[in-house]
Amino acid sequence: MVDQVRLLGVSGSSYSRRVEWALRVKGVKYEFIEVDLQNKSSLLLESNPVLKKIPVLIHNGNPICESIVIVEYIDETFEGPSILPKDPYDRAIARFWAKFLDGKCLEAVGKALWCKGEEQEKNIQEEAYEMLKIVDNELKDKKFFSGDKIGFVDVAANYIPFWVEIVEEATGNVLITSEKFPNLCAWIDEYLKCSEVQENLPDRDMMLSFFKAKALAEITAK
Repeated sequence: MVDQVRLLGVSGSSYSRRVEWALRVKGVKYEFIEVDLQNKSSLLLESNPVLKKIPVLIHNGNPICESIVIVEYIDETFEGPSILPKDPYDRAIARFWAKFLDGKCLEAVGKALWCKGEEQEKNIQEEAYEMLKIVDNELKDKKFFSGDKIGFVDVAANYIPFWVEIVEEATGNVLITSEKFPNLCAWIDEYLKCSEVQENLPDRDMMLSFFKAKALAEITAK
């Protein structure tokens, strides 16, 4: 029986792009279903009734939610190049860093990119710098997080090389520079050079317009 694979997502979402990257690495054919987040479909609400969020992978009728969980599922279910390390210890370490990048680091960076007000901005940015410095130190003397090729942790950090830079331009809040984070910036360059990454990015101009409109809306709302 041929696997039926459908992905409910948003083409401009870093979370959806994580899953698409994993599917492409494994050579899995899939149907992408664009979700309108302002008018969520019955399929999304039925597939993810708890969180009601994208992405959702539907494999032979069975829904799997949360991008990091989905990437692990894809790695374990489909043949092809491994995304997580084979060694149990290395795999555990990869999961630790993925959780850090997808949780504490992403939250701090997101707040810093969108914050307003000098005192608030200073405190929030300092927290983001602390998180990014941890990542920068982890990347010392490394091409990618787990070696010479992109893997699970790099995909968990996929918002940094593309989405963060665009939001920086849209809001004027610049966080990442080569002076502050040389190892992270070197990793960003290597990450964006990869053909499998370049083939799986949304249109930059479209994303910039979206985030500029969001930034303007936040200013006018105050």
